Amino acid sequence: MTDLGKIDADFFERVIAPNLGADRENVSLGPTAGIDFGVLELGGRAVVTATDPLSVLPALGLERAGRLAIDIVLSDVAVSGIEPDHLTLGLTLPPDYERETLAAVWRGIDAHASELGVEVTATHVGRYPGVERSWIGSATALGIGDPEDLVRPDGARPGDELVVSTGPAAEVAGLFATLYPERLGLDPGTVATAQRRVNDIPAVEDALAAHRAGAVTAMHDATEGGIAGGLDEMADGAGVRFEIDAGAVPVAEGVDAVCSAIDVDPWRVTSCGTLLMAVESGEGEAVVAALEERGTPAAVVGRVREGNGVYADGQRVEPPARDPSWKAAERLSQS
Repeated sequence: MTDLGKIDADFFERVIAPNLGADRENVSLGPTAGIDFGVLELGGRAVVTATDPLSVLPALGLERAGRLAIDIVLSDVAVSGIEPDHLTLGLTLPPDYERETLAAVWRGIDAHASELGVEVTATHVGRYPGVERSWIGSATALGIGDPEDLVRPDGARPGDELVVSTGPAAEVAGLFATLYPERLGLDPGTVATAQRRVNDIPAVEDALAAHRAGAVTAMHDATEGGIAGGLDEMADGAGVRFEIDAGAVPVAEGVDAVCSAIDVDPWRVTSCGTLLMAVESGEGEAVVAALEERGTPAAVVGRVREGNGVYADGQRVEPPARDPSWKAAERLSQS
């Protein structure tokens, strides 16, 4: 339990999942390993909920950092196929967090929420000892919609096509090039290209566009553990086998250079903004076209088969036990 990042699946299954308080009849989907959200059924409507920590990185620019801080939790709702519409925020700030800094971050939060049609319905904002920048609280997002529109990450079926947007490690490339530009040993042009990958992290509108375009049967945002971990969670949850053509997976400029510089496998590091989707056979290209119309690279990369596991070019893809980007960040921050 001393490793950074999400707790391991074994601890979750032994300690967290069996002990969730009262057993409410209107909870149709509770906390589940590999699933981004929970679902309540209220009055014939589905209420999708998701919770995430808030990370604000001033190096991105304060307003931009505020936007990205909430996009991750809003994306966790959007991959359900239901639009996020409400947001609660708890900001636990370091004692020296300045009002001007908070105001700039909040402008970004307000702007992004407004653009997505999301209203902040409750907040708690305060300064407290022992808080470490840049992890400054948590957020809970909700979306209300028709239960028939729900898409779960474990809904893939044999015969479905597999679609990947954005490609692996855009998040890591963008953030590491922004936070540690002088420590990567890369030329300035490559660093500048990689820094643009931060623009690939927001995924709310991509998820909703994909859902509208085709018969999406499963969708997942490739966060910690990257596309290797995310695909494994989807295949394991559905009890199926994923067969991937590795060469078909899009790779954004700057990603390979940064991942090589920090000695990580791009398939195994956090990739917020990368959507992993199973789509009914024949619908994959429609989803790809809808994403590309938005300027997001995407491709049909494989098929769902009977069986189990994830295979790329015939080789088993194992999920990482721990996301290696945490240790890479620790090394660079101390160098």
